[in-house]
Formats: sequence, C-alpha cells, structure tokens
Amino acid sequence: MKMPKSARVAAGGLIAIAALGGAWALAHDEGTAASQSTDDAYVHADFSTVSPKVAGLIDRVLVEDNQQVRKGQLLAVIDDRDFRVAVASAEAELRAAEANVHGIQATIARQGSVIGQSAAAIDADEAAIALSQANARRYADLAKDGSASLQEQQETASRLQADQAARRRDAAAHAAAQAQVPIFQSDLANAQAAVAKARAALDAARLNLSYTQIRAPVDGVVGRRTLRVGNFVPVGAPLLAVVPLREAYVEARFRETQLERIHPGQPAVVRFDTLPGLELKGQVESIAPATGVSFAEVAPQNATGNFTKITQRLAVRIVFDEGQPEARRLRVGMSAIPTITTN
Repeated sequence: MKMPKSARVAAGGLIAIAALGGAWALAHDEGTAASQSTDDAYVHADFSTVSPKVAGLIDRVLVEDNQQVRKGQLLAVIDDRDFRVAVASAEAELRAAEANVHGIQATIARQGSVIGQSAAAIDADEAAIALSQANARRYADLAKDGSASLQEQQETASRLQADQAARRRDAAAHAAAQAQVPIFQSDLANAQAAVAKARAALDAARLNLSYTQIRAPVDGVVGRRTLRVGNFVPVGAPLLAVVPLREAYVEARFRETQLERIHPGQPAVVRFDTLPGLELKGQVESIAPATGVSFAEVAPQNATGNFTKITQRLAVRIVFDEGQPEARRLRVGMSAIPTITTN
C-alpha cells in the first residue's frame, strides 16, 4: 500500500531531524554549555563511627536511635569497676615509689653527717698523734740521761704507733663514707625513674578509666546504633555512628565530557527527589583527582582486540551555602539533581 504524501513528508522530516540531531551530538562540545547537570548525585556526610578504646560490659546507654547529640555528650558507659581498681593499684605503686625516693634522700642527707663525723675523728687523731710524738721525743731524751726508764720510752712509742693506726682507720672510714655518696645518688636516680614510671602507669590507668565513658566525637545525629546494656564490647567494635547532618554535602558524578568548564567556587542549585520543590544553593568545593574505576582494587583492562569506549565519570563535591534552614531536612543517601552554572 502506497503511503500518503503527507505521511511520506512527515517521515522524511523525522529522519532529517534525527540525522541533524545525531550530527549535532557528534559535533557539539558538551563541556562548553552554560550549565551542567546530572542525576547521578547523592547526599553525603563524613560520619564518625564510635568505637570503645577499652573492652567491657555496657553498663548504661544514654542515647536513642536518630537522637541529636553534641560533641562531648555522654553516649554510653562501660562497667568501670575493674578500671577503678587498676587506678587504686597504680596510686599505691606511686606512693611506694615516692616513699623510696624520700628515704634515699634522707640517707644522702644523713651521709653528710657521717662524712663530717669521720672528718672530725681524723682531726682528733691528728691531735693525738701530735701529743704522742711530743711525748715520744721527750721520753727518748730522758732515757738517754737515765731520767726515764726504758719501759716509759717504749710505752710512748707504742702510743704513737696506736694513734697513727687510728688515724689510718678513720681516714679509711672517711673515704668510704664519701664513696657512698655517688652510690646513694645512683639509687636516688633509679628511685626517681621508678616514680616517673609509676606516675605514667597511673596516668594510663586513669586514661583507661576515662575511656569507659563513651562520648560523641562531633555534633550530629545517632545512627546505626548496636550497643545495648549488658553487651560485652571488644576494643574497636563499632557501636554507633554520629552523622553530622549540618556538614552534609552532595557528591555528584559528572561525565568527563561535562567537566571542561567546571571548577571550584562555581555556584550550584540542588534539587532532591525526596523533597519536591526544594532548591538549595551551594558551590563546587572540589573535583575528584581520579575516576571511581581508578580506585578499584581490580581495574578493568581490555584484553581483546575489541574495544568500546565508555565515557567515565568524576565526582564533584558540592557544599551548601550557610543560612538555609531547609538544609536540616536532608538525610544522607538522598538522591539529588545538582545544576552547576559554568559561565
């Protein structure tokens, strides 16, 4: 059946339009457009996962799912009895170490008196030796003319020898007392190091005790809460997430052919599938340094003679301008449609 002339004209027109559209698409530089938009975009936030730094039983839980929390707010408490005992033990160890230091310091102070006492004994010995020497000379002279007996002369000589021996004994005691001082000082240094070690152990015990109080790292909303009273939690186990919705942003993946004129600082308007009619203003903060496939653990490699070129996408981060109360309605994961003005 022959087509009517009007139908043939219409069909010919459509074919011409399709051909022109294809030719325009091939020749048109998409990156030079005055604005760029994509529906491959979602709301994100750099949320913090809260994990305990010590293991134990959950004693109290002070937050609920989806609750707004402030930075430093107490979220949960781990049973702290074992940690309090550890703190008390560390305090006792510190007191013992400090007492040892005080004892050695007292010994060093006393050693000064011992040294002084031994020095005084040497002085007394010197005086006794001087007297004994004088007596020995006198009796030696008397013995020559018969005024003194030989026995008296021998007694004074023996006394001189005894006083000289006492002086050598006291000098040795004085040297020994002085030699004790560096030994006591070494003991004092070891004791002071023990005090520092005990103080560090006490600080660590107190720090572990503080870790039994789990607090919010940032302002945000509680999500993905798994902790329950009575649960045993190991170190590093994820207990909940704190999502800082006030710092939410949009991660939009634009085709590489759209990025020619996109750069940080350009204004953007973002619409959301969940909130029809809502438009939030923002600006481009940064552009990813590589496509998503570049970070894949197993990057695709063409191993055949056939090749099909696929346009890649790069992530563009868009942050919201301040002073937009409606931004509080956003939730992480919402679909977004950003439009960036590039001219």
